[in-house]
This record gives sequence, structure tokens and C-alpha cells, in this order.
Amino acid sequence: MDIQAILAHLPHRYPFLLVDRVIECELGKSIHAYKNVTVNEQFFTGHFPHHPVMPGVLIMEALAQAAGILSFKTMNTKPDANSVFYFAGIDNARFKKPVMPGDQLHLHVEILRQIRSMWKYKAVARVDGEVAAEAELMCAQHILAG
Repeated sequence: MDIQAILAHLPHRYPFLLVDRVIECELGKSIHAYKNVTVNEQFFTGHFPHHPVMPGVLIMEALAQAAGILSFKTMNTKPDANSVFYFAGIDNARFKKPVMPGDQLHLHVEILRQIRSMWKYKAVARVDGEVAAEAELMCAQHILAG
């Protein structure tokens, strides 16, 4: 998926869009996407400017966005103004390697289970084949009153 398809499957926009390309997506199972991490990212100006490191919460967000694409594609739908997906939990999060400008952050997410509006995923972020971060993510769909 190129950036136009990603924009169609996520409600996020600059500066909070954290997925640049989807390499592989197996509906109902898994996704492999990536984010090119550049020195121009807004968060680097304040997150250790003398030694820029991508914040761990943004790595988790990038994984969640990849999970969102997988979920929307699995449901054969796109985001709309009537609902939103929220983080419901992050379990067993581990940060193993700093993510720096110039890195390509590979986002690997697999669906563990889906019950009604709740989704649980196994998520791993890698740089150069090494695990940078991993967690189990949970997201819930919330229907907006309107």
C-alpha cells in the first residue's frame, strides 16, 4: 500500500501519521509496514536534542496505526466520522533498542483475537532486523453519538 491507500485507511494526518508504507497485509492475520524516521520529525527538537531518540510512546502509536490499517482492511471498511478506535491497553511493553533519525522502523502486527468491537494484537517494531520494541496492544471501537 502506498501513502494514498494508507491515508484512506487511517484517520491520522501529519504530524501524527506514523506509517509510510505497507509491505504486506494478510487480512484477518497480520501486517508488515514501516516508518522512515527522519531528523526532521517534530518530536526530535525536544526529545534529547543532543542525542535524538524516538519516544517509546510514538513507537507504540506507530504499531497501533499499523494495527488500525490491518483491522480496517480486515473489516473491509474505512474510518468515518461515526466511530473512532481507542487504545484500550498496552501489555508487556518492552523497549530494547533506541530508534534514531535515519532508521527505518519496521512494524509487524498480528491479530491475536477480535471479539465484537475489541481487538488484541501482538506487535513488534524492528530496526535492521533487531527488536526495538514489542507489546500486546488492545483497541476498542467507539461509536460516536450523533
